Amino acid sequence: MRIRTYKEKLQTEIRKAIDAYFKSDHPRHVRVVSTAAISLFVLFVISYHALFTPPRNFPVGGLISIEKGETLDEIAKLFVEKGVIRSPFLFKSFVIILAGDRGSLSGDYFFEIPFDSWQMATHVTRGEFGLDPVRVTIPEGFTVTDIARKLGGSLPSFNEAEFIRLAKDEEGYLFPDTYFFLPNIKPANIIRDMKDNFSQKTAILRDTLEASGKTPREVITMASIIEKEAITPSDKRLVSGILWKRIDIGMPLQVDAPFAYAINKSTFELTLDDLALDSPYNTYKNPGLPAGPIANPGLESILAALEPEKSSYLFYLSDKKSTIHYSATFEEHKRNKSLFLN
Repeated sequence: MRIRTYKEKLQTEIRKAIDAYFKSDHPRHVRVVSTAAISLFVLFVISYHALFTPPRNFPVGGLISIEKGETLDEIAKLFVEKGVIRSPFLFKSFVIILAGDRGSLSGDYFFEIPFDSWQMATHVTRGEFGLDPVRVTIPEGFTVTDIARKLGGSLPSFNEAEFIRLAKDEEGYLFPDTYFFLPNIKPANIIRDMKDNFSQKTAILRDTLEASGKTPREVITMASIIEKEAITPSDKRLVSGILWKRIDIGMPLQVDAPFAYAINKSTFELTLDDLALDSPYNTYKNPGLPAGPIANPGLESILAALEPEKSSYLFYLSDKKSTIHYSATFEEHKRNKSLFLN
């Protein structure tokens, strides 16, 4: 209930009680003393709700930072502006009572529920930041932009633009996994943690990589394409074998996934003009791998890129149910197109 509505209702009920009291047979001096007591009680209740309860716009789920060296007046002003407290005087008084000259502790404070002025003073004088780790799952195949949006939806005050700027050259190397991040974590620290995780998870593949004769960038770029092109482990290995075979014989990869990365279009949205686009991610015009990874692959796709399955197939297509259909000749491929894409 809003304070103003509560106050008006309370005042109405008290007036009724006072009117009824004055119509009673109590002596006049008793009625005067009782009226004064009731008025003081009303003042106390209104003051309590006005000063001690959290503001209606309390920033639940938000972060508020107290910078090192900020004065108590500056902190109180900030808290009023952010909707954390109603009365700066009351808040400052509580801080002084609780901590004296020591005052408030600097840092980032996270609020899961609203606090009143006394509770706020307790939190900032004891350094109770309320920063419990947030569980964030990054799916396989997410791009840097996808990851930024996911983090922005999970962490308060997360700077998506800064993350994209810092991670633009790390595409492919931010390992998809479940992470536990503090609500105030910085983009640079997330990038560091995800890259460290990538190094740890792929360490078991170093000997396989060395034996493949391919560079880490080639493998991760291929793995990122496989991640987008196939779902099951068996399909990933077969697709990997087909794509490496195309590179070996000098045939363009002719895969659509890089277009989604370059121009944000799906396979079913591509036009002939798109396929003629002059881009380092155009795998129809340019032989070999695209300019770099198009997503962040999981371990299964990386392993498929390293251990492709040899087959007689040279073509494949994925229908709208993500089922892959393989063919050895172009004629068979055209027939599959008419059967599964129309």
